[in-house]
Amino acid sequence: MDNTEFRQWSRRAADWGADYRDSLRERPVRPLVEPGDIFRSIEASPPEGAEPMDRIFADFEEKIVPGMTHWQHPRFFAYFPANAAPVSVVAEYLVSAMAAQCMLWQTSPAATELETRTVDWTRQALGLPDGFSGVIQDSASSATLAAVLTMRERALEWRGNKQGLAGQAKLRIYSSDQVHTSIDRAIWVSGIGEDNLVRIPVTGRFRAMDTEALEAAIVADQKAGMVPAGIIASVGGTSTGGTDDISGVADIARRHGLYLHVDAAWAGSAMICPEYRHFWAGVEQADSIVFNPHKWLGAQFDCSMQFIRRPEDLVRTLAIKPEFLKTHGRDGIINYSEWSVPLGRRFRALKLWFLLRAYGLESLRNMIRNHVAWSEGLAARLAGEPDFEIVTEPMLSLFSFRHLAAAEVDEDDHNLRLVNAINDDGRIYLTQTRVGGRVAIRFQVGQFETTAADVDTAFAVIVEIARGMS
Repeated sequence: MDNTEFRQWSRRAADWGADYRDSLRERPVRPLVEPGDIFRSIEASPPEGAEPMDRIFADFEEKIVPGMTHWQHPRFFAYFPANAAPVSVVAEYLVSAMAAQCMLWQTSPAATELETRTVDWTRQALGLPDGFSGVIQDSASSATLAAVLTMRERALEWRGNKQGLAGQAKLRIYSSDQVHTSIDRAIWVSGIGEDNLVRIPVTGRFRAMDTEALEAAIVADQKAGMVPAGIIASVGGTSTGGTDDISGVADIARRHGLYLHVDAAWAGSAMICPEYRHFWAGVEQADSIVFNPHKWLGAQFDCSMQFIRRPEDLVRTLAIKPEFLKTHGRDGIINYSEWSVPLGRRFRALKLWFLLRAYGLESLRNMIRNHVAWSEGLAARLAGEPDFEIVTEPMLSLFSFRHLAAAEVDEDDHNLRLVNAINDDGRIYLTQTRVGGRVAIRFQVGQFETTAADVDTAFAVIVEIARGMS
């Protein structure tokens, strides 16, 4: 492809992207395909010669797009959103065109320095104190792994990376069962082991860790000769929005000298609204915090921000400095590859900078406030229907519900069939969870371009399909 063709096809791709976004409401949210359909449509062997771009692009439109789940669809109410505000997409075009590897300051000074500035803009937007620095990771999974590795090294007095875990005291990390499964994976990868992730019982409407049980578990482990290393608290857990008493948990962490990591991957975006900050009261006492601007704030995936109280501990845990990665003659610079597990880094800050400038905080606050209000309104409407019940009340824009089956019908099976029927219908997309061992259907509003009318459509679809089931 020469530069003339590159220009032509870049324009074609940009036009396609705009047309795609315009057409989303006409498409089923989830594709109507069966496993293997796409695979069988792709040639079994690679081409020996070059193929024309018009044929490649046509195959993209005919074979690939119909098999995609449309995460930018305004009626995507499943999981949590993976937003891509249009201005963020434009920024990603530019990042892709430059194709920089931003691992060190010297490999792209502007990328490093813009990251430092946009992280601090975001810190201010969330109301966090000056003491926090930060880094843009790829996902909350990577941020949590970095936090767990730092917990491990601090608890072992920085011996783990050098000596390994064999022969060391058994480390313990504490969380509820409301945290994301990325915490389990971080425990595996860090070598601490799943048996040493201590699950604390939850209590109350928001399924918060029982702080008395947490402290009792820490004391018992200390008496048994184990080494408590850290606590992972949740704000807005994935299943039903489980949210811990951050202030109470932080007091315990401080008394016992434990590292506290707060996972607010989804709910953290809402903290740009001062009226929601009570959900993480005490967060200023955390050692690290993660939230994903790519979930609810509008930055295109991947863009996960980790705030850190003592970046020197993170760097001490992760930094390796061979000669070829040193920047000689420059003091006081940041190399963000030393703040993350991967060495290679994309230029993630640009899309966040574009987003914050193009929309402004007040516009983003209004979006989030609308989502919360619309979700609360839908929960109230379903609660008013005689054959529905609300299982978990709204936590911000997330709640769960259940359709009441006839007496002779297994209710879990009925609600699983209901969520599958809703998703096969295609007008909206939902997911299920379990609460107290029973199936419930999750609903969250978070897609960047959702309107009140889209939420009204969700109500109509849910009720229509539920009452049409045999």
